[in-house]
Order: sequence, then structure tokens, then C-alpha cells
Amino acid sequence: MKCPYCGCEEDKVVDSRDAEGAIRRRRECSSCEKRWTTYEKMGDITLFVIKKDGTIQEFDRQKLMRGLLHACRKRPVQITDIERIVDNVENMMMQSGLNEVSVKKIGQLAMRELKKLDPVAYVRFVSVYKDFKDVDSFIEELEKLKNS
Repeated sequence: MKCPYCGCEEDKVVDSRDAEGAIRRRRECSSCEKRWTTYEKMGDITLFVIKKDGTIQEFDRQKLMRGLLHACRKRPVQITDIERIVDNVENMMMQSGLNEVSVKKIGQLAMRELKKLDPVAYVRFVSVYKDFKDVDSFIEELEKLKNS
């Protein structure tokens, strides 16, 4: 494994755990001592996303991760919590038995997990995901959150 920070090819695994369908490993570079996470998964299962316009593309967990990171910016949310959400969403997609899942379903799964973690991050994610057309629909979503 090559260090993503310095390129050194020597590292050690400092933590390894099961992550529902994958093995999550925390690695530490022998040279610069920085840490990063890797996942080992079976390579024969490919998930596809059906986009809003009907096109189909391969599921990109990094894209979901970036969206969640953006929603959680400047919030008291740990990166490991966001990684767990992405893992949970991907695992739920795999457990559905379908290799094609709508972007709407992925968004709903992510929103459900994020709502439990941080209400403000949830509202941020929902505001982009649901693409509100007016203030009233946004306020309606906030009222639902407040009442739940």
C-alpha cells in the first residue's frame, strides 16, 4: 500500500475491523506517520445509480462522502461517523439485492442516517438533495424536523 501523503510503500495496520461486507483498516505510514483508512471488499459486486435524468452510472462512494462532508462542514461530526453513514448506505444498497438503485433512494438512506447524527447537517443535505423551489417548502421540511 502506498502512502497517499508521501508515497512511501511501507505502512502498518493499526486497526482492522469488520464493516458489514468489507474490512476497514486504519493504516499508518512508516515514514511520515500519517494515518488513513482503506476498505477491502469483494470486487465482483458493482452497484449502479439511476440518475434523475434516467442515465445510469457506477455508484461512487466518494461522491456521497463529499456531499455528506459538505453538509457536516463546521459541525461537531467526526469523519468516522460520515464514513459509517456511507458504509451503511452502500451495505443497504447491496442487501437490497438490486445492482441498480435510484439516486432518490440513496439520498433517502443517507438522509435517514444523517438525521440521527446531526439535525443541522441533515437540513443542509436535504436543502441540496430536495432542491426546494420556494421558501415555503423549505420551512415545511424544517417544521417536520422540529416536530419529530
